[in-house]
Amino acid sequence: MFQIREAHRKDAPGIARVHITSWQTSYRGIVPDETLDNQSLERRQGYWEQVIAGEEAGSEAFQFVFVAENDQGEIVGFASGGKSRQETLPFEGEVYAIYLLEAFKRQGIGERLVRAAMDKLLAEGVRSMMLWVLADNLPGRRFYEKMGGRVVMEQLFTLGGKELLEVAYGWEKLED
Repeated sequence: MFQIREAHRKDAPGIARVHITSWQTSYRGIVPDETLDNQSLERRQGYWEQVIAGEEAGSEAFQFVFVAENDQGEIVGFASGGKSRQETLPFEGEVYAIYLLEAFKRQGIGERLVRAAMDKLLAEGVRSMMLWVLADNLPGRRFYEKMGGRVVMEQLFTLGGKELLEVAYGWEKLED
């Protein structure tokens, strides 16, 4: 059984571990190995501590983090989001990150995390959302399409010296 809940500062180490581990398993062969292998747990943990601290302090910038936790209290996935950072697209909200450990995929946890993000956005009066996914991450793309997202934009960016294509998926109307 899994619980989806809002993150607390004490969750930062678990979120950082999931973030790095899922990058390494999901993006191997897509993102340069050197980039994947040189992830810093300390830096990533510090980043998530800051994000969650801002959320707990009621930061003016609306942002949220949810975690998926198993019966043993271990964080096995997370999702974060808030207001859209993409000004050229007509979406109010954005899921900034959603990651799940490989062993816990295809159990409905990812869908529950996306639903929690959608519910949080709706509670804040946000009625549409988007997210970015690497074009070569085919399992991720199929998941977002199954969740009702449609491709709305593509763009190139460079990571670890490699040019990568990312795809934006959009949901024009989140359901209440």
